[in-house]
Amino acid sequence: MANSRFRSKYDHTIDEKGRLSFPSRFREVLRQYGSEILIALPWDNHVRAYPLAEWENLEDKLKVGENQQDGDLDKVIRYFESESFECIIDKQGRILLPPALRNDLGLKRDIVLIGMIDRVEIWDKDTWNVERQDGRQRFGELKASIKKRGII
Repeated sequence: MANSRFRSKYDHTIDEKGRLSFPSRFREVLRQYGSEILIALPWDNHVRAYPLAEWENLEDKLKVGENQQDGDLDKVIRYFESESFECIIDKQGRILLPPALRNDLGLKRDIVLIGMIDRVEIWDKDTWNVERQDGRQRFGELKASIKKRGII
């Protein structure tokens, strides 16, 4: 498992072919997972990109309840598996975001990549700015929530 974690924020652009430069710091973390493969999944209004090992851990957790008669779990598994895309880092350090993924989430030219410990989020810059502002406005409330968990 990786010793490092995905942290920080990076501004990048998607080129005309849908390629996005994956930050070198994030590539270093990804290499610690033993694979340069990311699994990308649309999540609300952004993309979640998991290292292959983390994605497989998530799949294993989903499989635990697979034999139970649970239609909701089947829907989650169906969504995760049918909507996910494998993204491989190329020699120039880029990933290709498929048109379907870009179009579904309105990913335009300007992109923000956010390190989220065990995954990376990919946001359209305008959408990220709205999310960031909401987080700043609600920080006091959010801080109280994490304080209850003994985090701070």
